[in-house]
Amino acid sequence: MPYNPPIAQIMLAMQSAGNLGAQGPGDLGAEDAAAILSEAGRFAAERIAPLNWTGDQHPAKLVDGTVVTPPNFAQTYRDWAAGGWNSLTGPAAHGGQDLPFLLLAACTELWNASCMAFALCPLLTTGAIEAIAAHGSDEIVQRYLPKMISGEWTGTMNLTEPQSGSDLSQLRCKAQRTPDGTYRLRGAKIYITYGAHDWTSNIVHLVLARLDDAPEGTRGISLFLVPKILPDGAQNDLQCQSLERKLGIHGAPTCTMVYGDNGGATGWLIGEENRGLACMFTMMNNARLLVGVQGVALASRATDAAISFAKERRQGRGPDGGSAPTPIIRHPDVKRMLTQMRAKTAAARMLCMATAAAIDASARAPSAEDRKAAAARAALLTPLAKAYATEIAVDVTAAAIQVHGGMGFIEETGVAQYHRDACILPIYEGTNGIQAIDLVSRKLGIAEGRTLAAFLQAARTALAACAGEAAAEVWIADLRQVSDQLLQAPNSALSLAAATPFLRALAALVAAGYLADASRLAQGTKVQHEAETDAAYFIAVELPAAVATAKTAMAGAAVLLAANFGG
Repeated sequence: MPYNPPIAQIMLAMQSAGNLGAQGPGDLGAEDAAAILSEAGRFAAERIAPLNWTGDQHPAKLVDGTVVTPPNFAQTYRDWAAGGWNSLTGPAAHGGQDLPFLLLAACTELWNASCMAFALCPLLTTGAIEAIAAHGSDEIVQRYLPKMISGEWTGTMNLTEPQSGSDLSQLRCKAQRTPDGTYRLRGAKIYITYGAHDWTSNIVHLVLARLDDAPEGTRGISLFLVPKILPDGAQNDLQCQSLERKLGIHGAPTCTMVYGDNGGATGWLIGEENRGLACMFTMMNNARLLVGVQGVALASRATDAAISFAKERRQGRGPDGGSAPTPIIRHPDVKRMLTQMRAKTAAARMLCMATAAAIDASARAPSAEDRKAAAARAALLTPLAKAYATEIAVDVTAAAIQVHGGMGFIEETGVAQYHRDACILPIYEGTNGIQAIDLVSRKLGIAEGRTLAAFLQAARTALAACAGEAAAEVWIADLRQVSDQLLQAPNSALSLAAATPFLRALAALVAAGYLADASRLAQGTKVQHEAETDAAYFIAVELPAAVATAKTAMAGAAVLLAANFGG
């Protein structure tokens, strides 16, 4: 079915959770944002969306050592880059437009809803640009950023190795110093999205590797820029050895990259030796938010498809009587699924836009104190946005299959692809389990707990106005009780056992507050009824269930730890 960009819903989230136009002088206004989103939505619907089915049915291939992407991918990318879409948030000094990250998050939803396999490459390039801009030498910045910001060149991140997934301390990729100040890299990396392709003449790889004299563990990891094509025009000593066969995102090449088979791949140090993980996290933190936005994108697309199908599909007799068969959208259980899908999607979108706004404020707020506070908000929100939005993407896309019935299991309807594509989201850029561990072990205690307390108070105020003081106080008290237990022993086995349910509960509470605010902001607009329904359902059903699960998970953590599976 055609893609209908949800511009009004995205704008509502940008204005309510993202505080659009209120961050400071010179920031983007709502009218300009709407105009940009409208044009982005047009390109997404007309040019990118037709690639989704094509890419799924004609995956990227490795032919005689060259990766060939699906039909029309390369030309569409070049037209997309020529339109300036790759340069939205790039530094103006190097050809970027220096627009807010909030706008990039909104556009990222449009690109990924239309074709996630296509949109993955620009997402990673954005992260590489951020890392180089923050940590690269002046020479590196001048040489690489302008062409990456324009989209003439793309970027990747190379972390994972066969023996080292989430545990980066086990990295074996080696780097050696040379007299000319460059480094020679040798080793293999797996799961490298768009590590090779036919879109651009050069690909700039950011590679984690270990020097021979480096300390053990993560303290001994360095980050290197390793281009496919060297500054003198020669081919670097790297290659795509193979492509993975995957459950989803078939159009995106997922490469095994080999460095240094013929003497060593030439690389340049980014940041300081043995401090590469800190540099890479500049790239990964914002990428984690954009992965959350990918979850929103797929959930939104699947919800739209399910609603359209339910309006047309006729089965049985509805509870309101009338002649059979009736459109299935009149059946209460189908309404339940659709309402739940749309409310979860709206909640996830609110979390992502709030996180993007906090990232903007951490760089753009007028005072150092305000920037520090915003950075704390972004740090606390990022694991919530990434984990919650990607988790609901799997749930919502699965529900879309259920709404379609048997037709959902047939590939031609398209909803099965949304679900297959969504399954990677809770895994890459840090699994959702790792996001939960990060939350309870590091993020809850930020600013001596004041950041968490501010979120709880804001949610309490919004929910009290919507659901009443008594109900709001119960939810806040229950969640505060759990968070207090976690803060007392943030790295204990008991806390880690309850981390995932707590993350879901905190995400639901914060999102519910944003939905309540949005329902009031939407008064008199064309999305008023939708916003009111989403907020009412989420607050009545999703929020109490999530908070209750967190309480019971904490109570049952000891039982969980006692379980023995023979490992």
